Amino acid sequence: MGIVDEDIVRLRESTDIVQVISNYTQLRRVGRRFTGLCPFHTEKSPSFSVNAEQGLYYCFGCQAKGDAITFVREQEQLDFVGAVEWLAAKSDITLRYTDKNEGEDRKRKARLHDTLGKAVEWYHQRLLTGKDAAAARSYLRQRGYDGDIVREYQIGWAPDSWDQLSKALRIPNKDWVDSGLGNLNKRGGQYDFFRGRVLFPIFDAQDRPMGFGGRILPGSDDPAKYRNSADSGVYHKSRVLYGLNWAKTDIVAADEVIVCEGYTDVIGYGQAGVRRAVATCGTALTEEHVKMLSRFARRVVLSFDADAAGQNAAAKFYEWEKKHNLDVAVADLPDGIDPGDLARSDPARLAEAVANAKPFLGFRVERALNAGDMSTVEGRARTAEAALEMVAEHPDELVKDQYAMEIAGRCRIEPDLVRQLLAKGPRARPAERPDAGRPVQRHNHRESSETEGLRLLMQQPQEMRPLVLPELFADELYAMVYDQLAQFESLHDAIAASIPEVASTIQRLSVEESTAEPEDVAGLLWSHYLQRRIEDHQLAARSARTPADISALSSDNAWFKNQLDELQDPARRGPAVAGLLGWLSNPPGDPA
Repeated sequence: MGIVDEDIVRLRESTDIVQVISNYTQLRRVGRRFTGLCPFHTEKSPSFSVNAEQGLYYCFGCQAKGDAITFVREQEQLDFVGAVEWLAAKSDITLRYTDKNEGEDRKRKARLHDTLGKAVEWYHQRLLTGKDAAAARSYLRQRGYDGDIVREYQIGWAPDSWDQLSKALRIPNKDWVDSGLGNLNKRGGQYDFFRGRVLFPIFDAQDRPMGFGGRILPGSDDPAKYRNSADSGVYHKSRVLYGLNWAKTDIVAADEVIVCEGYTDVIGYGQAGVRRAVATCGTALTEEHVKMLSRFARRVVLSFDADAAGQNAAAKFYEWEKKHNLDVAVADLPDGIDPGDLARSDPARLAEAVANAKPFLGFRVERALNAGDMSTVEGRARTAEAALEMVAEHPDELVKDQYAMEIAGRCRIEPDLVRQLLAKGPRARPAERPDAGRPVQRHNHRESSETEGLRLLMQQPQEMRPLVLPELFADELYAMVYDQLAQFESLHDAIAASIPEVASTIQRLSVEESTAEPEDVAGLLWSHYLQRRIEDHQLAARSARTPADISALSSDNAWFKNQLDELQDPARRGPAVAGLLGWLSNPPGDPA
C-alpha cells in the first residue's frame, strides 16, 4: 500500500528543496550551491550544502543526506507517506493511492482535520470578540495571558449553549460526530461537546488540529474542572501531546523535551522562554508518548511530582530509558507550585528548575534522604533502607552501586554493609509479603496495601468493593481517592470531579496493573486497620484511670489480635473479613 510512483516522481520534480529547507535554517547561495548551518546538529561553521538542481542535501559535519522527502521525514518525524502528503499539501498536488481504502481513510482524516480547523478558528474568534466571552477574557488576563499569548496558542471560548458551534459550521452529521466536536440527540439534531469553557486547541506535530482541552471558569457549578476531547478518528489521548507542534524545533535543537501535566504549564514554560515543553492530555505518560518523544530528543525532563509515580511507574521509566535510549530526569521545582504559576511569579526560577533537573532515580533517592531522620542511628538506618529500596528497582548494577555509595556516605553506614543490603533486592510488595499481618507505614505514598486496594477497586470493582470500607484507608490522600471511587461509576467522572492531587492519583493508579487477589489485599487492609486500633488502645491504656478501663481496653485488644490471627490464615481469611465488615458496619465500633 502507498502512493502511486508517478505522483512521487512528480512531487520530487516540482518541489523547491531550498524553499523547504529555508523554513528550518538560513541558506545562502555560494556558486551553484546553497550552504548554511546544519539543522540536524549544532555547529558554528556552516557544513550543510544543498543542490537545488538535483533536489538533494548533504552535511559534511554529521553526514545527514537525502532529498526533500527525506528532509521532511527527519524534521517532522513522519513516515514516508506522511512526508509525501505534507509536501503535496504545500505544493497543491493531488495524490493517488495504490490502495483505495488507504486513500479513502487519509481523505477522511484530512476532512476531519479541516473540520476541526474551522472549529478552532470559530472558538478563537468568539473569545476575541464575543460579548459572552468577557468573563473568559478577564480570567485569562488574570492568569497573565495577554492578547499575544491568546493568539499564539489560538485559545478559544465555547459559549454556554447547546448548539451555537453546530449552527455556525453546519458540518455533516458523520463528520460532526467523528471529529469529536459534538453528537446527535434522539431527534438527530446536533449538539456541541464543549459548553461554557475556555478551550485550548490541540494540534499534532504537523500543526493539524486534533481536538481540544476545555477548562471551566472559576465559580462555575460544573463539577468537571477540565474536559478533553473524546477519542476520535484523529485524536487518541494515549498518543497526543499538547504543544508538540510549537515545541518540536526547540526540542530537536536542545535534544531535550519537558513533559508537563497541563496546558497552562506548557504556556508557562513558553512565557519563561523555555519553549520545549509538552503535556499529556488527561492521561498518564504512556509508552506511545515516550516512543513519539524519542524521535525528537534523547533527554526527557518530567515537570511534575515524579516521586508520586511509585514503584510500578518507576519500573516503566527504567524500561523506557533502556528500550528507547533515553535519559529521564526530573525538574527541580519548588514544592507545591506548578510551572504555570511559577512562570508568572519567578520565570527565571522555572528555567533554572529544568537546568538543574536530576536523573529520575537520583531525584527519588535525594527526596528519600532529605525526608529521613539523620539525627539518630535508627533514623539513618531507616532512611538508608527506604532509599535502597528505590535503588534496588533499577536494572543497571553500576548505577545501583554508585547510588549505594552515596547513601552509605550520607547515612554514615559502612559501604560493604550497604552493598550487602542492596544485594538482597527490594522487599516484596504488600500482597506478596510473608509477614502480611505486620503493619505498614501509614503515609508511604510509594507503595502500600492501600494503593493495591485502590488499584483493585478500579480493575475489579465487583470483587473488591464488598470487602472494604472507607475506615481502612488511613492515608488522607488515599481516603479521598476511595471516596471518589465510591461516588462515581466512571473513572473519567471521578477524575473530573476531583482536586488535582486526587485526580492525578486516580490516573496514575488506573494504569498500574495489579496481579494481587482481592481477598488477600482486603486481608492486608483489615490487618493494618486492626493493628492501628491495637496501637491506639495501648496508648489509651497508659493513661487509663481505672482498672475497669484497662481491663476493657485489654479485652478489646485480645479480640483484635485474635482477628489478626484469623486474617493470616488463608483458609479463614474470607470469613474473618466478612465478620469484620459486619462489626465495623454496625456501631458501636469496639467489641464487648
